[in-house]
Amino acid sequence: MKSKSASSKSKAAKGRKDLNRQHSAIIVDGPERAASRAMLHAVGFERKDFKKSQVGVASTWGMVTPCNMHINDLADHVTKGIDGSGGKAVLFNTITISDGISMGTEGMKYSLVSREVIADSIETVAGCEGFDGIVAIGGCDKNMPGCLMGLARLNRPSVFVYGGTILPGCFQKKDVDIVSVFEAVGKHANQQMTDRQLANLEACAIPGAGSCGGMYTANTMASAIEALGMSLPNSSAQAAVSSDKRSDCQRAGEAVMRLLKWGIRPRDIMTRKAFENALTVITALGGSTNAVLHMLAMAHSAGVKLSIDDFTRIGRRVPVLADLKPSGKYVMAELVRIGGLTPLMKMLLDKGLLHGDCLTVTGQTVTENLTKVKPYPKGQDVIRGFDNPIKKDGHLVVLYGNLAETGAVAKISGKEGLRFEGVAKVFDSEEKALKAILKGSIKKGDVIVIRYEGPKGGPGMREMLSPTSAIMGKGLGKDVALITDGRFSGGSHGFVVGHVTPEAAEGGLIGLLKNGDRIVIDAEKRSVNAKLTKSEISKRRRQWKAPKARYTKGVLAKYAKLVTSAHLGAVTDA
Repeated sequence: MKSKSASSKSKAAKGRKDLNRQHSAIIVDGPERAASRAMLHAVGFERKDFKKSQVGVASTWGMVTPCNMHINDLADHVTKGIDGSGGKAVLFNTITISDGISMGTEGMKYSLVSREVIADSIETVAGCEGFDGIVAIGGCDKNMPGCLMGLARLNRPSVFVYGGTILPGCFQKKDVDIVSVFEAVGKHANQQMTDRQLANLEACAIPGAGSCGGMYTANTMASAIEALGMSLPNSSAQAAVSSDKRSDCQRAGEAVMRLLKWGIRPRDIMTRKAFENALTVITALGGSTNAVLHMLAMAHSAGVKLSIDDFTRIGRRVPVLADLKPSGKYVMAELVRIGGLTPLMKMLLDKGLLHGDCLTVTGQTVTENLTKVKPYPKGQDVIRGFDNPIKKDGHLVVLYGNLAETGAVAKISGKEGLRFEGVAKVFDSEEKALKAILKGSIKKGDVIVIRYEGPKGGPGMREMLSPTSAIMGKGLGKDVALITDGRFSGGSHGFVVGHVTPEAAEGGLIGLLKNGDRIVIDAEKRSVNAKLTKSEISKRRRQWKAPKARYTKGVLAKYAKLVTSAHLGAVTDA
């Protein structure tokens, strides 16, 4: 049943000429468009299809990563939902890359860049072909914000579908995932794991299709998009290889046809209050630091004002309730087992922490979607109650200070402590830092500084999962800290600070640090500072020279020229 919100949108849509075919009519109607129709006949259109709403199905399928290897099948189910509801589905592909495969290599510089390429490609194909609506399907980390950015730019009736989470692997009778393998590298270097054990672990850690299983970036962003209202209820908490996920895809195809009928567009849903809902859910789940970059970028595309300080504001009143990896015990499959995301959203709504009047892709409000949701079963401990939180306030802490004049982002679970003071060990690349960690050059009390890894300096802002995992594998998680103008995987944990801005390549203080400088990170004061006098900083700044661009041609060169600072979301269309 359509809600009052959807009814009002439907009324507003009345009087618009042929709303359902607002864009496709320009492409295929009239004798002068005969050539266009001829081309479409060749790809399977029949004469009757030219009078239907055309809905693009943006698939991120590819065999380059398990996160996306099944999405071609999911796209077929979306197509059935569209065609069965009176529309004409048109399938097209955009790209995906694998963070897990490229992590710690030069190739990882393309990861964040791929978010922009995905957004650009969806906008390009839909804008060219005249689609009236869009369903986008994402699997890996950057797919999801990239898809949402494209949908927001186009502002045509749209639904997002998450490819679903992977099931855990099993090693020595314990659940394992990709982060288990990264941390095993540190154990292997510390002679706590043999070559054979490492090989056996890598062979079974990834059992099939789906996104990395903890509350890493993929599951964080899927949950945030559901909270935002752009995917169907509980679609973020489904296994990739499940009948529930296939059903979700067909229902998404049906849903976009209703949105066309009612005239509901992404920017009707992606409002300021909806983004606050998403930030609330990210906080309650203990989500990835990458969410900061991605939510800022999505808000930019939707024309919504959002800043890194909004994470601080939301975090002051929202506790961390989910005991999920990497800081906790459980994987996403356990959250699926106990009921998914909607019971948590109902808890937050009942506590007054969500805006219940926000519109969603169901045509109903958040409150209406959650009315009949049952609570989590008694005895589960994946999601804590408000009287027993994992952390009484948010884990995503925005820090300021002379090392981060425009902000930095830390993920503070509380387990690693709230304050760290130590001596800088400075590295101008991730590779150099990792080598030092693995060979034992990092000692208790060190603050590892990895710089020239920012959006411009990298370029591409690589994730420091290899160094942070090596630290944990070496047993130094509570004894050393790491700061970087790069970013972290959702799988990173420990006393780590990323997104340091201004970055080194733009003359930020992180680029002026020397070995032996004392650095203080204080999560309670929300500060990160180098113990240097103003005169010493000024002296070093006068001596500093901007490095030459690492790339002068191609995608990375273009990205470095266009990209904004991390504290603005690292977007390329500002």
